[in-house]
Amino acid sequence: MEIKVGMADLNICESPDTITTLGLGSCVGVVLWDPVVKICGMAHIMLPDSTAISNNQNAAKFADTGLEELLKKLLAKGAKKERLVAKIAGGAQMFSGKSPMMRVGDRNVEAVKKKLEEFGIPLKAEDTGENYGRTVVFYPQTGEYFIRAIGKEPKSI
Repeated sequence: MEIKVGMADLNICESPDTITTLGLGSCVGVVLWDPVVKICGMAHIMLPDSTAISNNQNAAKFADTGLEELLKKLLAKGAKKERLVAKIAGGAQMFSGKSPMMRVGDRNVEAVKKKLEEFGIPLKAEDTGENYGRTVVFYPQTGEYFIRAIGKEPKSI
């Protein structure tokens, strides 16, 4: 079965199922994977930081709260923090302009990496940046993160 993760959403997945999210532009698709029990979680992160929002009703929308929530769900399902590894995709520069407000993709990638470092979860692979959207599928059985983008060769990281 393929588990779908919407924008500003997160979910977990156990082998042999797969997990996917569509249309990562400046958003980042973060996967945390425990290769021993073959459980993973995916978050579709839209924004880097929840602290600017006073009434955050959606933890999955932000890098800081989304990754905390994802980690909690994985640990509750039997994953072990010390075995987790991360892979990320997305964080594209979808709008032209140099202002920090236009650099949402870069800021999302930076925020995700900072949170992973805080948790002590190694980032094993990434396909980020550039100026195109991505659709991703993760296979918890093998750890393959499959990435498709219009006009690009499909790839795995």
